[in-house]
Amino acid sequence: MEHNLDHFHTETIPEPQEIEEKRSGLTRFVIDIVETLILSVILFVAINAVSARIRVDGASMEPTLQSGEFVIVNKLAYYFGDPATGDVIVFHFPRDPDQEYIKRIIGLPGDQVEVKNGEVYVNGNLLEEDYIAASPVYQDTWTVPGDSLFVLGDNRNNSSDSHNWGTVPLDYVIGKATFVYWPPTEWGLLKHPAASAAP
Repeated sequence: MEHNLDHFHTETIPEPQEIEEKRSGLTRFVIDIVETLILSVILFVAINAVSARIRVDGASMEPTLQSGEFVIVNKLAYYFGDPATGDVIVFHFPRDPDQEYIKRIIGLPGDQVEVKNGEVYVNGNLLEEDYIAASPVYQDTWTVPGDSLFVLGDNRNNSSDSHNWGTVPLDYVIGKATFVYWPPTEWGLLKHPAASAAP
């Protein structure tokens, strides 16, 4: 009895090389994912090491900053330079270091700050400040300790700042506010006009 071999089918057995290529492709895919995740973590850690992101909460820095805006803070700014009068900084609130405040530097270590007749004087020189919401209605004189900064909000009469709770230790400073990134309509570098003193 004859058998027609054309009716018999056999399974195709994958070649060892083909199996190895599939395994190699899967391994490469997994490695790529792991490498991407590791790179993302490294970038995240690196970015957080040199910058911070904070949300402005309240009206104390109006008109310069509005409540709800998000700002990028340069944490390395004062590793390579010194704080300057007029800089907008983020710092740990001295009375509760878990809180972060954002204000403008008015007095540097050793300065004498005086507020009188709605104007601010540093070491006897009048500051010309075109960034404030309104002239301050309070008055007093402060001497800034050698390891501290005197800060005020731009919305002088609606700001909790150095005029009522004291100075900020230099080691409480987180960094210099540099860029508004939210909302998109407000994107841009944050200006730090040096508070110019009329001699």
